[in-house]
Amino acid sequence: MNGHSESAASFEAEALPHLDTLYRVALRYAGEHARAEDLVQDTMLKAYRAWDTYRRGTNARAWLLTILRNTFINEYRKRSREPTPVDFDAVDPMAIYHAVENSDPEGEFFSQIIDDRVWAAIDGLPEEFREVVVLSDAEELPYGEIAELLGIPIGTVKSRLFRGRRLLQQALYQHAVEMGYVRPREEA
Repeated sequence: MNGHSESAASFEAEALPHLDTLYRVALRYAGEHARAEDLVQDTMLKAYRAWDTYRRGTNARAWLLTILRNTFINEYRKRSREPTPVDFDAVDPMAIYHAVENSDPEGEFFSQIIDDRVWAAIDGLPEEFREVVVLSDAEELPYGEIAELLGIPIGTVKSRLFRGRRLLQQALYQHAVEMGYVRPREEA
């Protein structure tokens, strides 16, 4: 095997298994599927181009998540400086109908209500807490890996995770009562 095919095989073996994790994290960053897919695609392209700088056998997931995060931050900064053009003549008045005409929105609603409420609460967290909660609780990254990825001390990771979870508890309390998971607090 030549150097190029060895590099490609190495990339496939070490980087590609983390696509699902990258997508889930990208979705939390971007907030919509299409942007998340674009973010993962950009991340993988950058990772492939820089694969010769990656130290084989180290933590590929953390390396890829760092690229993903930096890509998102750079794109966010770029987008925040540009106005969003809207072509009102190109808007299809039936677009919403066409998007849902063959779907089962009621079935989707009932099958995902808990997840959607929880994800909405997570998405409502301030970014510094949301990022740590997603990486720890959703992606199950260890504290050390999160600290390295975000460039913060482990103590800060733990503190942000504690505070983020507290904010989630407050945000989801009424939902938990409604779903029968907890009893309502008695008024004093």
